[in-house]
Amino acid sequence: MTKLQTQEPPLDSTLNLRATKWADVNAVAQLIYDVCEADGDVTVAVTPDELTNQWKTEKFNPETDTYVIETQDGQIIGYGEFFDSKDHAHLNADIYVHPRFKGRGLIKTLLARVDERALEDVKLAAPGLRVFIRSSMDGKDEEAKKAHEEAGYFPVRFSWRMEIKLDEMPPSPVWPEGIELRPFVREEQSRAVLDAVNEAFRDHWGSHESTFEDWERSRFAQPDFDPSLWVIAWDGNEIAGFSLNRFRMGIGWVSTLGVRRPWRKKGLGLALLRQSFGEFYNRGMKTIGLGVDASNPTGATRLYQGAGMYIASEFITYDKELRAGKSLEE
Repeated sequence: MTKLQTQEPPLDSTLNLRATKWADVNAVAQLIYDVCEADGDVTVAVTPDELTNQWKTEKFNPETDTYVIETQDGQIIGYGEFFDSKDHAHLNADIYVHPRFKGRGLIKTLLARVDERALEDVKLAAPGLRVFIRSSMDGKDEEAKKAHEEAGYFPVRFSWRMEIKLDEMPPSPVWPEGIELRPFVREEQSRAVLDAVNEAFRDHWGSHESTFEDWERSRFAQPDFDPSLWVIAWDGNEIAGFSLNRFRMGIGWVSTLGVRRPWRKKGLGLALLRQSFGEFYNRGMKTIGLGVDASNPTGATRLYQGAGMYIASEFITYDKELRAGKSLEE
């Protein structure tokens, strides 16, 4: 096992590190918004309802897996989260510190506490499995990058939030032969859509197949879930591609766009994207965004740029190995 330095740096005597409580959800959501606002991109923040839904994820407990730093008057100015992404081997950290309290070592303190929590999960991973923890941050956050590097993390990937602002109705989609759109009917199509999503993203970096229960909660429990925004492309009785859309933080959001391998390189991805643009435009939303791996193996970044989207924000992902071994994929 990698030797880790997880002792927390001392905090200012006016600050307190403690476990998160459910009652903190609104304050934590506001902190995340404030951090994203300072970084220049509030579209990647979360609402209190969205955060509550995330905290209800199976096998996750905010009171044991997250931490806050508060001032003497109870203001939450720091938040650190640990999450088991897959089989106690692929772990995730998420750290936020209010911009007014940067430069005081709070990121190091939260990261050390999250790393310490992660070590508990190493014991639960199957013998021989490689265990690592992953953390992402805004590419402009020099303090966060330095804190992670000093804690033994290494940069491994870049991702982008891309955006388009529509001044007029976008071009109509051109569908490949045999493709038709059908309204999404949750009771009849949910499992087929999930199977298509899992298959389409199987070769994407860092992706894990979702269980139906987790996927259903993450999609349908959102307060703004609107099935009429989902674009599902069928070829006979098979789903060829999909664009699962929603409104998010004041813009239209293409949450998940994918094309199954047999239907790639036929223009289906561009047609799905243009259909999504048109749906948002018809509802009065002219700004549309999405997130994408900058090294996406399917050429999605070229697709989005070709459709008129540009890079609005860049994020960097860091990994730290906690135990050497075989990867889950092996």
